[in-house]
Amino acid sequence: MVLDSGVLAALSVGFLLGLKHATDADHVVAVSTIAGEYGNAWRGIWVGVSWGLGHTTPLLAVGLLILLLKEAVLERYEAIAPVLEFGVGVMLVVLGAQVFFNLRRGRLHVHAHEHSGTDHVHIHTTHRAGAEPREASGHVFFRPGPPMFRLKSYLIGAVHGLAGSAAVMLVLLPQIGSVWAGIGYLVVFGIGTMISMAMITVMLGVPFAVGGRFRGLDRVVARVAGAASLLFGFGLMADLALGTALMPF
Repeated sequence: MVLDSGVLAALSVGFLLGLKHATDADHVVAVSTIAGEYGNAWRGIWVGVSWGLGHTTPLLAVGLLILLLKEAVLERYEAIAPVLEFGVGVMLVVLGAQVFFNLRRGRLHVHAHEHSGTDHVHIHTTHRAGAEPREASGHVFFRPGPPMFRLKSYLIGAVHGLAGSAAVMLVLLPQIGSVWAGIGYLVVFGIGTMISMAMITVMLGVPFAVGGRFRGLDRVVARVAGAASLLFGFGLMADLALGTALMPF
């Protein structure tokens, strides 16, 4: 079956918006707080995909309602959008605070061991200091390992799902005449966010993976990510609640 030009245009726009949406500053900051939890940058692929799945879930639900009921649902969504944005700010503050809490409790630490006769170190957050990591695959920088579902990433993505530039994507839905074309638009948007966030998380994981090989550098990288999350979170909440203009996005 040959798709008409209108459907192809909708699918193309949805995919490109998905690629762009994952690069929103608040999304990148949120994922940076969990990008180094495996000490393996390539495992960020599955962290990013899990985030994309979570992000797509609420969009699919609300998007389907908009396709069926049009402006009635869209107007209600636009009315509560600032509340959803504020929730993103709260989540960023929680993620940033969690980073510093884990550092203080020693859950983020350097683990020294030997591979192929060579001593080196890795960053770990999944086990207590002094204990062995739960899985050796996380130590291999160039191996993403088997596909995995990351619940924490999924939930973070779900919180972000209806906030930020997702509103732009939803506003276009009533203009799509076919319900099936609209569903395709939502699906390719989700695929775009998964691909884009997977790439972003891999890149964010590189400083953690490299830092884990130099004592002390891993903690510096973690503190930068945590501080950025706190600043963005408080800034976003202040802009929404107090009318300030601290955040440039």
